[in-house]
Amino acid sequence: MIDELAHFLLIAEHGTFTEAARHAHLTQPALSASIRRLEERVGSRLLSRGRHGATLTASGAAFLPRARATIAAFEDGRRAAREIEGLEAGEVRLGAGATVCTYLLPPIVAAFRRAHPGITFVLRESTTDEALDGLARGHLDLAIVTTKGGERWMTDELVLIAAPGTCDPLSAPFVTFRPGATTRQLVEKSFPDARIVMELGSIAAVKENVRAGVGVALVSRHAVADDVARGRLMIVDDRRTPIARPLRIVHRGHDRLPPAALALLEMLLSRRASRAGGTRGRARPR
Repeated sequence: MIDELAHFLLIAEHGTFTEAARHAHLTQPALSASIRRLEERVGSRLLSRGRHGATLTASGAAFLPRARATIAAFEDGRRAAREIEGLEAGEVRLGAGATVCTYLLPPIVAAFRRAHPGITFVLRESTTDEALDGLARGHLDLAIVTTKGGERWMTDELVLIAAPGTCDPLSAPFVTFRPGATTRQLVEKSFPDARIVMELGSIAAVKENVRAGVGVALVSRHAVADDVARGRLMIVDDRRTPIARPLRIVHRGHDRLPPAALALLEMLLSRRASRAGGTRGRARPR
């Protein structure tokens, strides 16, 4: 049954029996037979074949998220059993945004690796939507995201920054992240008239361009604590900031986490904070 579900997901992902068979290392007749067995068990037609490939029927679309959840649960169980039996050291897979990956997680990841040197650690920088999709597909064990649900971890504060000496930062254009990033959404919500002149993929690139005087940016206070202390950036006084951004840890349930992921979750929760750290001082625009 697990194989049939996996074959169904491959067809849904790749859109054709030909591509799915190649990825499954099966002949097309064998893949077709697998799907027929699955449809017989489900009692409904799940896929429709056409000249341009395979598409999900209405039943198939309804079945798809349940199939993904079943595969994810099976993989969780398989990994947990092997870890407990000592057949492998274990693995933990975590997804989080750029600020969390760059400024909040490194000391925790280092401490976790010292405590559990045999565990493979995979950290993926992701948007909230990408991380939640990774959880649903079973590609991630934990996600630190800015969404409802999950377990509260800490509150991040976003502040407006500019290069020291910027004459009128409140009228300056914005340097920000690509569409889909949480910070970009907050810029569009809190600064609806903002003129965006740069869309970048990393916090380091955003800060470097702000330091060069290209514009202002909305970023986590954690990300600029050192720069402000060194006088390389200033925090701009603005009635719309700081913006509190709750960070939450999302997973599929404590009882469904493999031992390695559960150990990391416990470490993360033991280090949660109620508010953002970093410098609390502000520099007023000149």
